[in-house]
Parts: sequence; structure tokens; C-alpha cells
Amino acid sequence: MRITPIDIAHKSFGKKMMGLDADEVMDFLQQVASQMESLIQERNALKEGIREKELSLMEYKERDQVLKETIATASQMAERLRQDADREAKLIIADAQQKAEIITRDSRDSLKKMYQEVTELKRARMQFEANLKALAQAHLSLLEQGEKYMPQMQLPNHNIANGNGNGAGRSPNVSPLSAE
Repeated sequence: MRITPIDIAHKSFGKKMMGLDADEVMDFLQQVASQMESLIQERNALKEGIREKELSLMEYKERDQVLKETIATASQMAERLRQDADREAKLIIADAQQKAEIITRDSRDSLKKMYQEVTELKRARMQFEANLKALAQAHLSLLEQGEKYMPQMQLPNHNIANGNGNGAGRSPNVSPLSAE
């Protein structure tokens, strides 16, 4: 059976001869009842405080959980972004290496082509020089042969300006190869 402050305050006792002073008992019971009532109020206030603290604690725990989940999600996103950035960087590097290889290969090809052109030009120059020398030697030998087989001719003292000669002042016997 639970005793409340009201039960204590209104408790009545049976009367016997030479019993306790009824007024003192009632005063004492009133004091006990008021202290019990204040204790009960204090206990209720404490319970209410504990309940509020528990609610706050639960709220903090929920916030903590949300914060942990947010941090975990942010960490996962950061990791994914880092992996994506790494993958993209590798692709960019591979692309740049491919382009560099293409440029290097093109440069080598171009250089090789230029060397071939220079070689062809040198060869053509040497061929031209050889041909020119051969032509010059052929002309020299023709001149020498012409001088051997054709006698030296003296041009007559002929004045072309006055028009007295035949054939416009040129003799058909004069070799065009002679120096004089």
C-alpha cells in the first residue's frame, strides 16, 4: 500500500487511556506529510529533468548519427572524386603521351624526309656537276678536234660596214669554233 502525504496528514489514530498527545502527533504527521510532499515534488522535478536530459541526449545522439553518416558520405564522395580525378589524370597523361609520340614520330619522319631531300639534292647537284663537266669536256674535245681537222683560216680584210663583201660579211668557210 502506497502512502501519500494526504494519507499521513489525515491519518487518525484510535484513542486509549494515557496515550500520546494527539496534537503533537498531528503536528508531527503534518511535518512529515509536508516534507514528503516536497520530496515528491523534488523527485518529480528531478524525473522531469532526467527526462528532458534523456530527450536532449537522444537528440544529440541522433544529430551525432546524422553527422557521422554525413561525414561517411562526404568521405565516400571525396574518395570517389579522388578516384575519378586519378582516372582522369591518367587518361590525360596517356593522351598527352600519345600526342607526344605522334609529334615525335612526325618530327622524325619529317626530319628523315628532309635528310632524304637533302641527299637527293646533293645527288642531283653531283649529277649536274658531272654532266656539266662531261658536257664541258665534250665541247673542249670538239673544239680540239675541230682545230685538228679544220685549218686555221684568216679572215680577209673585209669591211662589213661598207657592204662590199658577199654573204653579209661572213665567209662560209670560217669555223664558228675558231677563236679568231
